[in-house]
Amino acid sequence: MAIMNRRRLRLGDLLINQGIITEEQLQKGLELQKQNGGKLGEVLVDNNIVSEETFVKVLGEQLHLEYIDLTNVKIDEKILELVPSNILQKYGMIPFEFAPDRPNVLRVAMLDPLDMEAIDDINIVTNLQVEPVITTRRCLNIVLDKHFGQKEVYSAVSEYEKEKESKLEESEEMYNEDVNNSPIVQLVKAMIEQAVRQRTSDIHIEPMERQVRIRYRIDGALYERMTYSTRLLAAIVARIKIIGGMDISEKRKPQDGRITQVVDRQEYDIRVSILPTVYGEKVVMRLTSKNALTLEKKRLGFNDDELKKFDHILSNPHGILLVTGPTGSGKSTTLYTALSELNKEDVNIITVEDPVEANIDGINQVQVNPKANLTFASALRSILRQDPDIIMIGEIRDGETASIAVQASITGHLVVSTLHTNSAASTVTRLADMGIENYLIADSVVGIIAQRLVRRLCPDCKEEYEAHVDEKEMLGYTEDQPLKLYRPCGCDKCDDTGYKGRIGVYEIMEVTPDVRRAIAHNADAEEIKEVALKDGMKTLRMRAGEYAIEGITSMSEAIRVSFDS
Repeated sequence: MAIMNRRRLRLGDLLINQGIITEEQLQKGLELQKQNGGKLGEVLVDNNIVSEETFVKVLGEQLHLEYIDLTNVKIDEKILELVPSNILQKYGMIPFEFAPDRPNVLRVAMLDPLDMEAIDDINIVTNLQVEPVITTRRCLNIVLDKHFGQKEVYSAVSEYEKEKESKLEESEEMYNEDVNNSPIVQLVKAMIEQAVRQRTSDIHIEPMERQVRIRYRIDGALYERMTYSTRLLAAIVARIKIIGGMDISEKRKPQDGRITQVVDRQEYDIRVSILPTVYGEKVVMRLTSKNALTLEKKRLGFNDDELKKFDHILSNPHGILLVTGPTGSGKSTTLYTALSELNKEDVNIITVEDPVEANIDGINQVQVNPKANLTFASALRSILRQDPDIIMIGEIRDGETASIAVQASITGHLVVSTLHTNSAASTVTRLADMGIENYLIADSVVGIIAQRLVRRLCPDCKEEYEAHVDEKEMLGYTEDQPLKLYRPCGCDKCDDTGYKGRIGVYEIMEVTPDVRRAIAHNADAEEIKEVALKDGMKTLRMRAGEYAIEGITSMSEAIRVSFDS
């Protein structure tokens, strides 16, 4: 944005006057700008001193220009056809509507609304007057990607296929050359960028008999996004192996790798898994934003009562906190958020993980490496000699790890870890099955959090309806009591899925004196659950039902996540 530099001091003063940043933060931004160059606004945004949206809104105010969130605007394809996509990408802008009552005025969202050259070019191309408004780079990229991203990918694919056809024979060596060939590089990069902008958690590249299918997992559900010719598979997989640090020549064994890519100024950590199938190698890439794993506790979805319980469990100087749930239920996010909360100068936190999912400053993180005989159990023994205050174990997988965790907690350490169980109470019986004595479980465990993720209903298109009799019964209502629930519909803003984003559902079992007695007396999961309910615990079904009543999620989602409660 050319304007940022020109108006630097005034802009900084404006941010201070509005209470968005402090004098110290402005000075820090100016220092960083001196060291690294660039524009003040970009420096403040890149270093998380101010959010891009807040900064652009203030800039708009200063320039007396309207700010527009493009993700909430439906753009007519005819308007987009007025200007070639290469011009839009070159200048960072997008036309989105004609000005009301002025059909010869085209409203254009721009990153730099003072770029007269860009405005002149649009004037010439469209023969219309331009009314600039300001938007964020993130919004602009999402919209450009939505409308033009697919065309770019297909042009890269057709360019690659033309090159292939011009060669007389296909060989292994040729594929090895192809992986660094720009259309394939472009294709893999664009695939990851599109996935990020569509809030994808996993990309599936699946070889089939006649085509390669690409599916994105968005808010927990898989959606097919594109299909390619099987001739592209070898080059795509080879490119992913190269950037993921894997063996390009090995095609018969499963492989794991890791990629780091910056998308829209945010760093993403991508874990890659490659598995040989009958039609070729299947690739799954799990995308994690470095910032997304350490949220504020409130953003995890805890209500005030749950927040109080969570804080109370974390305030224990020693003991075990277990977070349980199936794969993809947000356990890592909860653990990392807890660790960030506990990460103070006067405590020594050590983690042992497989793999390390996000690097956190001030925490010592150990990566499990079975080849070097560095397992969870052997790493834990060494960690106990490192004077730790808090230990995080990525997952308790066996009796040996469980036993060391229990010993560590009893000898004065706070241990946080995960387990794959369905409910908080059944976690106790799982530990007993691993060979831990019940009196030791009662003595060491201070809290268990069972969690799931439910999809949030899209606020723009959710539809109200009167609950059915069986739905009322499940939620504890009588047949004649009125109850309004909401169902998904689908609109442009949620890609016609009816859902947008996810929120955590939690079953928090604090180990109170009564619960501790029940565990020590070998009570089964059902009896432990009954005691915990008397002490104020809410089950996953109860919490998911509350979300349905509040209109946060649908009844079908609430049933799905609490099916086994």
